[in-house]
Parts: sequence; structure tokens; C-alpha cells
Amino acid sequence: MAHHADQPSSGKPTPRPKKARRPGRPTGASNGLEQRNRLLDTALTLFARQGVMETPLSAIARAAGVTPAMLHYYFKTRDQLLDVLIDERIQPRREAIGKVFDMHAGDPVTVITQLVERLMQTATECPWFPAFWMREIISDSGTLRERIVKRHGNLHMKSAIDCIRHWQKEGKLNPQFEPYLLFITIFGLTIVPLVASKAWNTRADALQRKLSPADIARHAVAILSQGVSP
Repeated sequence: MAHHADQPSSGKPTPRPKKARRPGRPTGASNGLEQRNRLLDTALTLFARQGVMETPLSAIARAAGVTPAMLHYYFKTRDQLLDVLIDERIQPRREAIGKVFDMHAGDPVTVITQLVERLMQTATECPWFPAFWMREIISDSGTLRERIVKRHGNLHMKSAIDCIRHWQKEGKLNPQFEPYLLFITIFGLTIVPLVASKAWNTRADALQRKLSPADIARHAVAILSQGVSP
């Protein structure tokens, strides 16, 4: 019996071609996670540069080199994107700062030193951090501060303030020190000089020596722990 030309000699039917993958979706779990993280990093970079409210989702997609459909596949709305950024990028750093007080509750100088070091490490590893934090967390016009507190509360901040007050009662810390201003003071002594030093270090006539993150951290710890007295 003769075989038809379009039928294999084995007599088995030709397998149907696989359906094409829907465009805009990741090809695998690892690629999907990498793409998702890249979208988060792109969003943080743009938010730091121009603000949350001034950055549409379409701009994030364009900067990341994907379609708006791809972005919406991972984050259905702006609110969902902001909540993910808070949960995965911001809150872990808040918790890391809070743990410093638990690990060294009896030593204010060690706590202040490690707070400075962790801030500087975060700022150097995450270029978006300084401008983003100043624009969206510290500033009165920031849009994320209340959202962060609503999602995760202020327990670490309250614990830190209680710890500072305890040190003051024990005579381990200057009683004139204002607990509520600790973090903003450290931020001002570290992040602001770090941002400014980028401009200074590119100008030949600005300083006789360039300032590194380690230089800024050392200066901040000296001011916080010893003041300006010799």
C-alpha cells in the first residue's frame, strides 16, 4: 500500500506545531524575575530623577525598553508598583537600620557608627537612593512617607527613639540630643555630602583631595560622637 507524500513512513501523524508564545511575557521563571527586578530598578531611577507623580508608567516601560503591556503584566497599576517598591526595596532597609539598635543596645557610639556605615553602603550600592529618599520620604511634598507607615508602621522608629532616651537617662548620650532628629541628622551628614562630592570630585579647583564615601562616613561619625571639640 502506497504512502501519501505528506505522511511519514511510520504511519504516525505529523505533530502539530506548538502555539506561539503570547508576546510580551517572560520565557521562564528566571527571566521573568530578572525582568521584574529590572523594571523595579528603572522605576526607582526615574522616581529619584523626576518624582513619583511626574513619572507615568509608560515612561518606565520606555526607559526599560519594554512595551506598556509588559509592564502591566507585572504591575497592574501604579499603586501596585509603589507597594512592591516599598515592600521589596524600602522596607528591608528600614528593618536593617532598626536591627542596629537591637544588636548594640548598650553602645550608642557603635550604633551611630553602624547607622552611618549602612547609609553610606546603601547610597553607594543603590545610586537611586539619595535623591529618591530626599524627594519622596523626607520632603513635605513626598508621596511615599505616609504610604510606608500605613503598610509597615513605625515600630522601628519608636524603638530607636526609646533607646536613645534610655541612653540619655543613663548618661551615655548628651541630654541635649533630640531623638527625633537622629536619622535626619545622620542623613544630612552623609547623603548630602555624598551627593555634593560627586560634583566636587569632578572639579580640579574645588578641593585639594577627593572625598570618598569612607571619608564622609569618618567625618559624620566624628561629628556625631565627639562634636567639634578637640
